[in-house]
Amino acid sequence: MNESVASTGCIYSIGYGNRSINDFIALLNQYDIKYLIDVRSRPYSKFNPDFNKESLECILTQNGVKYLFMGDRIGGLPDDLTCRTDNKIDYDKCKQNSGYIEGINRLITAYEKNLKVAMMCSESKPHECHRSKLLGEMLRERNVITQHIDEAGRLVPQMSVLTMIDKGQQSLFDDMQGFTSRKKYAKGEHS
Repeated sequence: MNESVASTGCIYSIGYGNRSINDFIALLNQYDIKYLIDVRSRPYSKFNPDFNKESLECILTQNGVKYLFMGDRIGGLPDDLTCRTDNKIDYDKCKQNSGYIEGINRLITAYEKNLKVAMMCSESKPHECHRSKLLGEMLRERNVITQHIDEAGRLVPQMSVLTMIDKGQQSLFDDMQGFTSRKKYAKGEHS
């Protein structure tokens, strides 16, 4: 099966980046996405108010897409300090967190029901976002297909995104190395 072609059974991932709300809605329509799961820890945009939680939910509803905020459970900047190592978000620790496990289980339920769901964050390049490094990996480990809508609007399968992240270098032991956030946070800083 060619994973770069839209499949009936997958979880999509999308970032809005510098897209206009109209371009964003057009991509959701192109892939027939009916449910948008907001996985931003802080569901607001400094640069585009259309992507603030309340505005986005209203616009999506007007366009026949249901909105659900889950950034409090599976966002990339968890408040739970047990998800950190040396003040960096540690994705291996996140995978053990009950909120992440609950959130992933909800996505798996949507997958099993064959719902057209997309996880959304701000980064338009999937290899720069926790959608691929954390959520996509948790889903892959549970045999759930994830298709990332990239900055050009193309579908990119999870394994191709992982190749972008590690630049094609496989581990000596043939397992995926643990990913962490690119950012380091000062003590008490949450965003």
